[in-house]
Amino acid sequence: MRKSNFRNIVIIAHVDHGKTTLLDGMLKQSGIFRENQDVAVRIMDSMDLEKERGITIMAKNTAVWYHDVKINIVDTPGHADFGGEVERSLNLVDGALLLVDAREGPLPQTRFVVKKALAKNLPIILVINKIDRSDARIEEVVNEVYDLFIDLGAAEDQIEFPILYTNAKKGIAHAEIGDDSTDLNLLFETIISVIPGPVANDDHIPQFLVTNLFYDPYVGQIAVGRLSNGSLEMNQTYSLCAENGITRGIKFSACYTFQELQRTQVQSLQAGDIIAVSGVENVKIGDTISAEENPKPLPRIKVDEPTVSMIFYVNNSPFAGKEGKYLTSRHLKDRLQKEVLGNVSLEVKATDRANAFEVCGRGELQMAVLIETMRREGYEFMVSKPRIITKEKNDKVMEPIERVFFDIPEDKVGVVTEKLAARKGKMTNMQNHGHGRISMEFIIPSRGLIGFRSQ
Repeated sequence: MRKSNFRNIVIIAHVDHGKTTLLDGMLKQSGIFRENQDVAVRIMDSMDLEKERGITIMAKNTAVWYHDVKINIVDTPGHADFGGEVERSLNLVDGALLLVDAREGPLPQTRFVVKKALAKNLPIILVINKIDRSDARIEEVVNEVYDLFIDLGAAEDQIEFPILYTNAKKGIAHAEIGDDSTDLNLLFETIISVIPGPVANDDHIPQFLVTNLFYDPYVGQIAVGRLSNGSLEMNQTYSLCAENGITRGIKFSACYTFQELQRTQVQSLQAGDIIAVSGVENVKIGDTISAEENPKPLPRIKVDEPTVSMIFYVNNSPFAGKEGKYLTSRHLKDRLQKEVLGNVSLEVKATDRANAFEVCGRGELQMAVLIETMRREGYEFMVSKPRIITKEKNDKVMEPIERVFFDIPEDKVGVVTEKLAARKGKMTNMQNHGHGRISMEFIIPSRGLIGFRSQ
């Protein structure tokens, strides 16, 4: 049975296509801010590194009300290195907003996420953003999205998606270019009419799949996810279905729903909603909280395997102890294990040395963010250069392959082609969009991209 009073959606887009800006506009127009309140841009990007780099790193969720419908919105990263955040976010939702820049069109990370969404058969609303750009290619971009869906093997009904045109900075959504719309009401109405309510039943055995974890200094670890069936209440006991067995008799110290930018503490939780609970010890992403008697665990979350590894060492250089306050192998090990609890795309492995740990992730940027975050927290350590993770299949060594997209001036085509060819890259597509700019797409081994960003 579908619940009509909830909509759970994800916003997916490439870096800098306006995802967080659109979400900020939706929050503002839902009435959660006073008219005279000064609202910081990039409301949802709360990490210092997110604000500095202008990208979204961690998946976050919020909720707005439109009339009597609660719309849970998950804002996800747009970079392939944080694809693990995107993959687990898709487990929370029943539909997606595909946000595409009116100039750049669908880029490689868009392809990655759309493929995941289509595999889950999620209905998609196409939103063409930044339509006010002087170099916008609106019709061409729409056709590029159709081509992308066809290339990914989308079914006929999946290709028949609604299209909206937005200026996220001004908070306006249009059904047709040039209509007299002045707000985002059309976007809210399209979400409610196109995205189905969650399939959930309050009377069934509770099933709560944990898809995210974060730490609150006052209440401890908080588990976030979607309550697929049943209801959860304070002062009741439940089972924690983990990978290594079932723990019965667990109780919550608090139950929360999401309201705008806040967690709101409640006594009971409804099926179909995106919720959070605290007080559950040793919970991990992928665990299910269910009934104490006859629990029914949900399938665990699976993400793509890591492609890059680095060795993290205890700092034993002459400068050891000059900057950080956490210096020992125990400090380093505890911090890395804590990171793995909330980041399903990272793996930490022991090595043959007590003061060194192998960290496996999805790319250089993910590793760089982890290293800088730990440095700012006061950890002092050394790292090796990145190494590509290979595997054997049918007696052959396989390595990860990447798609790389360039949007460059015409006079740089030769330089880029030469640089990529030297790194084993092969051009698969090139388009001249006018205005003196060229789009190029390459396939290249991941090892060829190590260090390329700095050139």
